Amino acid sequence: MKTRWFLVLLCIIAIVVGFLVGKSKYDRENAIVENIVSDDETKEESITKKSETLNLSSETSNLVNICEIDRSIFVDLKYATTDNFTGMVLYDGFDGACLQPDVARMLAEASRYLKTLHPGLRLLVYDAVRPLSVQQKMWERVKDTKYHRYVAHPERLSLHNFGAAVDLTLADSLGQPLDMGVPFDHFGRAASIRDEQGLMQEGILTLQHVQNRQLLRQVMLHVGFRSVSGEWWHFNACSLQEAKQRYMLVE
Repeated sequence: MKTRWFLVLLCIIAIVVGFLVGKSKYDRENAIVENIVSDDETKEESITKKSETLNLSSETSNLVNICEIDRSIFVDLKYATTDNFTGMVLYDGFDGACLQPDVARMLAEASRYLKTLHPGLRLLVYDAVRPLSVQQKMWERVKDTKYHRYVAHPERLSLHNFGAAVDLTLADSLGQPLDMGVPFDHFGRAASIRDEQGLMQEGILTLQHVQNRQLLRQVMLHVGFRSVSGEWWHFNACSLQEAKQRYMLVE
């Protein structure tokens, strides 16, 4: 009799232990699954938020990233860093240079043309589309200074606000910019293309500086871009009036 009850007790203990082990395993597996789902949801939310941040209203304005058109073009968005005249990051979370599709194709054509002239050189983009909200921030920084004429008033708009202008330079095959005498966003006479010969005579620019600028203009004008007199780096794809008719303003 005692042996029988002892065997029954052993069976009960085995059943209880088996149940507890199985439950523990289930809980661990369930926790792992929950963590995976939670991680995936977090990643998805992060990707979605990042995508929304980088989008810059591209769905409504039909913009395209120029690197999707020509991956050989270098991009160093100065307003996504503190390396600009404001000293602030203006494109927070945005590191893509976007333009209107036809303007991006023009730029890709300029890139191809440059390679036929100088296979070792590349285009290096400093700025492309610029939302009006960023234009406002820029204006706030210069409106009460002598440099206000270098930044378009937000009410007048800029072709950058439509994705129809690009700021860029020439670079070697490693992405190092060629020397243009003064850097991008330099506020002053030396940035102008009006009197480069005079600037050379004064010793402000060298022959190499001027030749580098001339090559950049040759490449951009060849495909239909228009230069502006005050900034060696700035090129428009059309007039402001044409941009207002053809494109949506990027707010």
